[in-house]
Amino acid sequence: MAPGLTLLRPHTRISFLLHRRSAAVAFVLLGLLVVVMLASACVGQTYISPPEVWRTLRTGSGPYDLVVNELRVPRIAVGALVGAALGAAGALVQTVTRNPLASPDVIGVGHGATAATVLALATGVVSSPGALPVVSVLGGLAAAALVYVLAWRRGMQPSRFVLTGVGIGVALSAVVQLYLTDSELEAAEQVKLWLTGSLNGRGWAQAEPLAVVLALSLPALVWASRALRPLGLDPETAAGLGVRVDRTRLGLTVLGVVLAATATGAAGPIGFVALTAPQLARRLTRTPQLPLLNAALTGAIVLVAADLAARTLLPPLEIPVGALTALVGGPYLLWLLGRRTATR
Repeated sequence: MAPGLTLLRPHTRISFLLHRRSAAVAFVLLGLLVVVMLASACVGQTYISPPEVWRTLRTGSGPYDLVVNELRVPRIAVGALVGAALGAAGALVQTVTRNPLASPDVIGVGHGATAATVLALATGVVSSPGALPVVSVLGGLAAAALVYVLAWRRGMQPSRFVLTGVGIGVALSAVVQLYLTDSELEAAEQVKLWLTGSLNGRGWAQAEPLAVVLALSLPALVWASRALRPLGLDPETAAGLGVRVDRTRLGLTVLGVVLAATATGAAGPIGFVALTAPQLARRLTRTPQLPLLNAALTGAIVLVAADLAARTLLPPLEIPVGALTALVGGPYLLWLLGRRTATR
C-alpha cells in the first residue's frame, strides 16, 4: 500500500485517506496541465508569445484579443473540461465493472448520448449549442437504464453489464448509421461533422454547462472517491466492509453517465480518453484503486495536448481531435489486451 495519511474531521464520521504519492502526482499533473494550456494558447497559425498571451488575458484588449480571448481560450477551456469529465467518468465505469478495458463508450452510454444528440440535431429540436449536453445526458441515462435492466439478474454482474452495454452500443450505432443513409445531404453533413468529435468552433456556450455540471458533481465525486477503493475488491469483501454494493454501483454509474454524456454533448464523441486516462493515472500514482482526481487531470492533459497536435500537425488543415485520440488509443487498447492476456 502506498504511504498515506488519514485525515479526520472532528465531530464527524467523515475521513479521507491521502496518499502522499497521489497528492504529489496531482500537483505535477496540475502544473503540466497549465503548461499544456499555455502552449495551446500560444501556438497556432499565428504564434503569440506567453507574455503577450498573459497581457491579452489580463487587459482583455490588444492586437491578439480576438485570437486569444474569443477563439483559443474558450476552446482550451472546453477541451480541459471535456477531458476531465471523460477521465473521471472512465475511472468510475472501470471501477464499477472491475475491468480496465471498460469505458462509457464501450458500455453503450456514449452511443446513447450520441444517438440522442444526432436525432436532436437532425430534427431541429435543439437550436442552442448549450442545450446539447442536456440531450446527451438524457440519451446516456436512457441507454444506461436499458443496459441495467437487461443485465440485471439477482444483482448486477460486471461482465454481463459490459457485454450488454456492448450490444446496446452496436444497436444504437446502427440507428445512427441508418439515419445518415436516409437523411438529406445537408443534415447528414452537419451530423457527420459533429460525429468526428472536434473542439473546432467550441466556445463559452459549451464550456459553461460543462463547468456547471462538474461543479454540481463535486460533492458526489468526493463521495465516489471514498467508494472506489472498497468497490475495487470482490463484492463479498466490499459487502463485508459495509458497502452496499449494488446501490453504490448504481450511484457511480449514474455519476459517470452524467459526466460522459455532458462531455459528448459539448464536443461530440471523443473515444479512448475515458479508457486511457484512468489507467495512466493509476500507473503514475501506483495505487491499487483508480485515483479519481488524477484521472480527471490526466484526461484534461491528454485532450488539450491532442487538440494542440490536431491543430498544428498538418497546417492549414485541422484534424478532428476525436480521430487523433482514436489513432493513438487504438494501439494502446491492443497493448492493454495483449498485456491482460499475457498475465492470465
